[in-house]
Parts: sequence; structure tokens; C-alpha cells
Amino acid sequence: MSSSDLCRRCGLCCDGNLFSHVPLEHSEVDAARRHGLEVVQLAGGAPALRQCCPALRARQCSVYGARPEGCRRYGCRLLDALSRQTLSLEEALAVVERAHALLAVVERGLEPEPDRFVSVLERARFASWGGADGSSSSTNAARERAEAFLDEHFHGGPRRFEFLAGG
Repeated sequence: MSSSDLCRRCGLCCDGNLFSHVPLEHSEVDAARRHGLEVVQLAGGAPALRQCCPALRARQCSVYGARPEGCRRYGCRLLDALSRQTLSLEEALAVVERAHALLAVVERGLEPEPDRFVSVLERARFASWGGADGSSSSTNAARERAEAFLDEHFHGGPRRFEFLAGG
């Protein structure tokens, strides 16, 4: 198995739980739209894909061979450890499964969401900011545990939040 096998069994960079947007080159906008991907404009005018990506199916990218360059270039901390052979594929997959388990705990504390293209952590953050679903302290604690785990094992540095143009 290769590092791309880890990516295709994970999906966290596509589901919106690691970051909110993937930058696009202007030349990639039309192809992204042809694949049914939501292209937005960031505050600085740059095009981007909003995450959770609708091309994600059962933790796998349904347009993997034609994915944008920003997706191709991205490598999380876990993938880097696997590439440097400081972690085996089995260990890396165990980290992925733990991350998904932590996110499942958060999701169980939230109201069902008919819009499947909103990440669990985004929904939990909105709920904790006064949403009508009455996010509990246990759900907030679960969200904080999941975010800390993702920061430790997947983010290469502090998270960046991009803002949409006009918003």
C-alpha cells in the first residue's frame, strides 16, 4: 500500500473537518464546476472549493484522478510521518479510525443535518455559538477533543479560516 492508499481511506481533508476551503487556480474553475464541485470566491478574490466536498463518497474522492492541484499538493502531518517511515501504514490507519471515532461522538450530540455537505465540526461550532439545537457541554467537550486530536495528528500548523467574498 502507498501513501495514496492512506488518503483514499481517510477523507478528512475533504470532509471539511480539517479546513473549510481548498484553493483553486483560475484555470481549474470550469473543470471543478463540470464535476459538480461548489466553487466560491474568497475575500481576496481567489477561487476555492468549499469543504465538505460533494465529490467525497465513503471517505473516497470520486474525482481522484481529476482532483484540483490544491488537493494533489496537500499533505497532512500523518501522511508526512508515513512518507518519512516514522509511522507504519497500520499505525496511520489506526489514527484515521480514531479521528473518525472522535468525530462520530461529536455528531451523535448534534441534531440530524439534512445538508450532508456541512462538516461535523462546523455544525458543532455553530451549535456552540448559540444555535437552536442546544449543543450540550458534553458535545462541546467532544468537539474540543476531536479538534485537539486533528491538530496533533493532521495539521502541520495552526488552522486558517478563509472568509468568503461579501461575507
